[in-house]
Amino acid sequence: MTAARSPRRPGKPGKVRAARLTDLAALGELSRLCQSEDPATRSLGLPVNGPPIGMFSLFRLPLGAFRPNDLMYVYEQDGRLAGLVRVERESVRDEWTIVELDGVGLGDAGDIRYRLVQQIMREGAKRGAARFHVACADIDGNVEMLMQTGFMRYGEEHVLFRHASLELPAPWSDEAAAAARIRPAHGPDALALHRLYLAATPNPVTRLEAIRLADWERQGSHWRVPRSGLAPILRFADVEVFVQATGGGGKDGTMLDGLVQIGVAKEDQPHYLKVVARPEADASALIEYGLGIIEARTSKGGEHRHDHGVIAPVRTYESPVDRRLEDAGFDRIASVTLLMKETLVRVAEPALVPAGVR
Repeated sequence: MTAARSPRRPGKPGKVRAARLTDLAALGELSRLCQSEDPATRSLGLPVNGPPIGMFSLFRLPLGAFRPNDLMYVYEQDGRLAGLVRVERESVRDEWTIVELDGVGLGDAGDIRYRLVQQIMREGAKRGAARFHVACADIDGNVEMLMQTGFMRYGEEHVLFRHASLELPAPWSDEAAAAARIRPAHGPDALALHRLYLAATPNPVTRLEAIRLADWERQGSHWRVPRSGLAPILRFADVEVFVQATGGGGKDGTMLDGLVQIGVAKEDQPHYLKVVARPEADASALIEYGLGIIEARTSKGGEHRHDHGVIAPVRTYESPVDRRLEDAGFDRIASVTLLMKETLVRVAEPALVPAGVR
């Protein structure tokens, strides 16, 4: 049984090792313990509704759904598990995302988590990871510990939650969606989506995230952009993306005012709603349309249920999207710090320059 531990005794150091199938029961207990308010525990910490819900609970799913290239390491001490780190690997972009980082111990929980992160850094160096991402609550020394391992803070997100007790709006008719210029996203929208992202995101963030045009071309379950601290839950949801065209099509006829990314949960977790809009555009119609899609997918007779609410991440620079979400019944429940560590050396991108005659 996993329990809060006293400071480590000299001569009996713990060790970091890969998790095994036989660790499953102990890992579940460790995660539950780290969700409590016990001062001897540490986790990334993400409150959803009422008591804090840890990353492991938010992203949990049957063991068989883990992908072969995901990693999980544990910290073992005196035959007990006192720490856990879980990483999701995006093979297409060579990016790793830490979605769970737990430690138990009155005096050494911080050291346990530090050693687990260091193990992930070493594994990433061996396997060619380009970037490491992590989102966490700024509590229990999370940010300080991660920055000591080379991460840098580059943004913050507000987490908004719409309780399941609130009735979802009715699904829109095709005619109403067409009148609002809302339609499903398609592969040919990749360039317009990329331009929308660049218009809604500050240049320093776009340079760090380095989202490429090819990333917008992947459809269906491969939608992982735009990135957010809650993006890992999209792996366990049915993902759809809808766009709202600019009235008149803009300068080139393809301009978009916004997009809504919808993840209808297949596990015991909230549904997901992510909105990106131009600063001058009103995202109200996209939000209502997205909630209507969730209602259609979770209504009676559907394969999904609506009993865990809807969660929506909004970055601080994306205002006034947060206010439009609050108008739709969302409440702000937490703030999440986004951190990233790069392993590649940046060089100047090739570019054309004016020719001259000497």
